[in-house]
Amino acid sequence: MQLINIGFGNIVSANRIIAIVSPESAPIKRIIQEAKDSGSAVDATYGRRTRAVIIMDSGHIILSAVQPETVAGRLDKDEVEE
Repeated sequence: MQLINIGFGNIVSANRIIAIVSPESAPIKRIIQEAKDSGSAVDATYGRRTRAVIIMDSGHIILSAVQPETVAGRLDKDEVEE
């Protein structure tokens, strides 16, 4: 199982990530609100601004304070090391 750091010591399973997107667009904001309402949102920002939204295959939405490019770079780096 491959794990990836999404900031502040929080780690998620890289194998279960569907997408890493920016929270700026209206459709993504709607997805975030729906996930919060249904209880499937995980806020890993530690009170900071949300910079990346990680969509998991389980239907959970993870909010991260790390840039999407940084998370994707960590994912690529881990794949190269294996």
